[in-house]
Amino acid sequence: MQPPFASLATAPFVALTTFRRTGAPVSTAVWVVHDGERLGVLTPAGTGKVKRLAHTPRVTVARCSRRGVVEAGAETVTGAATVSEDPADIEHLRSLLRAKYGLEYRLFMAIEKLATRMRDTPRVAVWIVPPTT
Repeated sequence: MQPPFASLATAPFVALTTFRRTGAPVSTAVWVVHDGERLGVLTPAGTGKVKRLAHTPRVTVARCSRRGVVEAGAETVTGAATVSEDPADIEHLRSLLRAKYGLEYRLFMAIEKLATRMRDTPRVAVWIVPPTT
């Protein structure tokens, strides 16, 4: 049997779906890396997805395009997410993202830094694991 997140290991983008208090899903296209039995997503602190994860760790992930359109026939995998502000976690995730996305990651981060007027936007690591049964 294939590990739950193996099909997402090579995906350039995944649709990360978090859930509002009402249960309504909110999907966002994100870069993702595979780290052992978990997936990692780096996101600015204070984003909607981080706020929603404070209420429920339940997420789904599926391969998608850069614009967040889920690929036809893509498997949707359920998981549980935790948010880490630990600098070691964040740096580990950054190194994995740099290795996977290379120049594209570096360019995106440089453009984002310029667009935010040189402020260093604090980041958090979001780790997604298969749900325990």
